[in-house]
Amino acid sequence: MPDSKSIQVNTTPAYSVTIAPGLLAACGSHLRALMPPCHMAVVADSTVAPLYLDTVQKSLSGAGFTVSTCVFPAGEEHKNFSTLSMILEFLAERRLTRTDCVAALGGGVTGDMAGFAAAVYLRGIRYVQLPTTLLAAVDSSVGGKTAIDLRGGKNLAGAFLQPAAVLCDTDCLATLPREVFAGGAAEAIKTGVLCDESLFSLFEDGTLAAEPSEVIARCVAYKAGVVERDEREQGERRLLNLGHTVGHAIEACSGYAIPHGHAVAAGLAVIARAGETLGWTEEPVAARVAACLRQNGLPTGSDFSPEALAEAAYADKKRSGGDITLVVPKRIGLCQLKKIPVRELLSVIQAGLEG
Repeated sequence: MPDSKSIQVNTTPAYSVTIAPGLLAACGSHLRALMPPCHMAVVADSTVAPLYLDTVQKSLSGAGFTVSTCVFPAGEEHKNFSTLSMILEFLAERRLTRTDCVAALGGGVTGDMAGFAAAVYLRGIRYVQLPTTLLAAVDSSVGGKTAIDLRGGKNLAGAFLQPAAVLCDTDCLATLPREVFAGGAAEAIKTGVLCDESLFSLFEDGTLAAEPSEVIARCVAYKAGVVERDEREQGERRLLNLGHTVGHAIEACSGYAIPHGHAVAAGLAVIARAGETLGWTEEPVAARVAACLRQNGLPTGSDFSPEALAEAAYADKKRSGGDITLVVPKRIGLCQLKKIPVRELLSVIQAGLEG
């Protein structure tokens, strides 16, 4: 396929991430090369289903798969036990077996929930990721994290289950509203801050829209390497949470009205300012990070009080006993894990908001 890129993720089991235009229309033949014909349950939300569900269903059916479709209401507020239960009951009613497969068609919420359903249905069946947003393409579709939100916080119930394949159709990016595209850019900018100043510079000069396949491939390649070395997030993989402690707190304080990518962008700006103010950085990073985020239509702060954000962050998964591990930029392209007492988190957030 022209303009196709493929990245191998060497987990157990291993799988490939394929990045190319037209993949949804060809998903049946791609998946047929990986598995025999089976029952494929396609899960999508109410926004994505009208756009792509018919195309995917026709492709899968044409390749010999039996197809069932499950559609749930769009939005982070539906990433909960109620929706998970509905998906699980759907799989049971359609009598899927351990030789069948779930396909997550959509963004991060769909990937998280469909993956979690696949992880716990019959104690685990195959699933594939068909990301339709930039955020899902560069981040959430890769690595095997699945989850739902609880009242106590974001992604507090979940499981690790690596997909059998990820097919990223870059044609989907053309249908994204500007705000949704920007949310994906936030996760890609995060990757540049983590590992690659040259990748970060693509966002500073607005190259992303012109070269999405290259950006996605570089982000996926970096994440694949991290996941291979630390599949269960015991060490290095925690670096991928850059911006997420404050970001998740912003999401929670907004009642999830602020999208994930925008919240992560604000969280990234906050921790960059805090790190610089508190002397944790090797060189100035805050102004450059903030300018890059603004260039891509993303926020650089929050109207919520430091106290409210700290209280929300106490539910963060990165908390361990009386400590919490933050990801702090040392310079663009290099970050560090910094464990602090939870009681100091408020002062860190204050430094990031006021810096």
